[in-house]
Amino acid sequence: MIAVCRLDELPPGEAVRLLADVPVAVFNVEGEFYAIDDTCTHQDASLSEGYLEGCLVECPLHAASFDLRTGRPTCLPAKKPVRTHQVTVLDGMIYLRTSAEQEVA
Repeated sequence: MIAVCRLDELPPGEAVRLLADVPVAVFNVEGEFYAIDDTCTHQDASLSEGYLEGCLVECPLHAASFDLRTGRPTCLPAKKPVRTHQVTVLDGMIYLRTSAEQEVA
C-alpha cells in the first residue's frame, strides 16, 4: 500500500494527485475516498484538476465526465473507462492500493 496523506490534508470536495505505477487521483467525496487513474482516457489531462460534483469528476480539458465509483465515462468525448483503485483509511492516514498491486496479491 502507498501512503497518500493524512485525513485532514484532503478535505471534502478536494483531490490529490499521486505518482504510482501511473498517476492516480484520490478524491474525498463527503468523507468517502475514491481513487482512479489520473489521466483522462480521451486526452492527456489530469482528472485531479477537474471539477468534482458528487461522485462524478469532469475533465478540465474537454468536459468528459467519469464516475469515481466505477471509472466509467458518463458522457462524451470519453468512451473508455479509467481504472479504479482501492482506498483504505487506517489510523488517520489514507492509503492507496493500485490495481497493479491487487493483481499481484
